[in-house]
Amino acid sequence: MSPTPSAWFQCVAGCSGRHSLGAVLYRCPRCDGLLEVVHDLDALRSRPPAEWRALFDARYGRTRYPYGSGVWSKIEWVQPHVEPANVVSLFEGNTNLLWARRYGAELGLEQLWVKQCGTSHTGSFKDLGMTVLVSSVQQMIADGQPVRAVACASTGDTSAALAAYGAAAGIPVVVLLPRGKITAAQLVQPMANGAIVCSLDTDFDGCMRVVQALTRDPTIYLANSMNSLRVEGQKTISAELVQQLDWEVPDWVLVPGGNLGNVSAIAKGFVELRALGLIDRLPRVACCQAAQANPLYRAYQRARAEGRPLEERDFQPITAGATQASAIRIGDPVSLPKAVRALVQCRGVVEQASEQELADAAARADRSGMFNCPHTGVALACLEKLVTRGEIQRDARVVVISTAHGLKFTEFKTRYHEGAAGFPSAYANTPVEMGSRPDEVVGQIHDAISRALGA
Repeated sequence: MSPTPSAWFQCVAGCSGRHSLGAVLYRCPRCDGLLEVVHDLDALRSRPPAEWRALFDARYGRTRYPYGSGVWSKIEWVQPHVEPANVVSLFEGNTNLLWARRYGAELGLEQLWVKQCGTSHTGSFKDLGMTVLVSSVQQMIADGQPVRAVACASTGDTSAALAAYGAAAGIPVVVLLPRGKITAAQLVQPMANGAIVCSLDTDFDGCMRVVQALTRDPTIYLANSMNSLRVEGQKTISAELVQQLDWEVPDWVLVPGGNLGNVSAIAKGFVELRALGLIDRLPRVACCQAAQANPLYRAYQRARAEGRPLEERDFQPITAGATQASAIRIGDPVSLPKAVRALVQCRGVVEQASEQELADAAARADRSGMFNCPHTGVALACLEKLVTRGEIQRDARVVVISTAHGLKFTEFKTRYHEGAAGFPSAYANTPVEMGSRPDEVVGQIHDAISRALGA
């Protein structure tokens, strides 16, 4: 009989000791460092790589609960201690790996893919981590832990995901949002799902300080990315996109970076895939930041100036400025140590995009059939820079992680196309006002088609 898979919390700084995944614990009790989930790889290796591939392919998108989920199809690699009956799934994951053929051709890339994580249940990649966290809380409650509520600080998407999964589980949810700094769509999602919505007169970092104080009460469970349970769901992006590429590895993966949990998670997913023999190499990873909220980019530039790899000591927190990419407006990212390690493991780079660059890149890609959020715009703008400089070769297989659905950011789109973004909109497109006479309108439409065709 094969060994039973198991996992535990362990300090990323190397402190000894294993801690139960059922414990209310967010930091190392010895050094206060971040924790990570560590899996018994020897137990997982008892199943050969070919069998893992076959198992995951057999479960992909099926209706047998909860294995059709893009996350829970890989339950043995995610949270093996959670009973299927306690899984809270909304069929997250299984998102489209879009071949961006036309946009890629404009950049000179033959194989550009966009992983559309925004087509998940609440419209962002946050669902992947939140299904794991809320399912783990459900298991804790079943095991006798007196958890009364789950809480998070958020720039919008985290609160939407937590509220939805908490509602599905029947667990009270508290979300702390920076007043006036998220979109209307992001605000209404937790309201609709019945969460306790707190609008604070501060930024995300201020909300984070409050939620850390709130969750010192062990009956209120912290759901931010400081909690490494979420990483276990987000790392499945790596396995899913490799699976969609017929188990082949991309050369580059570009990830928008704010609190840095996602870049850490994606690197962890690839490292585990290689450790278990499903892939034979790691892709290079690019962390993409808005220039108004770029503390990791600044740290990376300090290291580059000295001709050495990025280290934690290069980092200095900043006060993030206003950016259209509001979900990554973070100046003091919680997951910094994990992100630094991830970039070293994956020979990573860090790039930034200005407000005009991110908006133009999103709009340019939209012209090829996409509908990008501003955070995806950051990654696309950074991609364009890296290709232009030759850091990403034109024959490379490239995957851009699209983190949220553009429909959550319609104000961003409207400002751009109406010319109200504060900079020239190179790809603006506004309605053509016409009368009502058929002959007149038909003539104007023919003229518009001719202009579109460049006649």
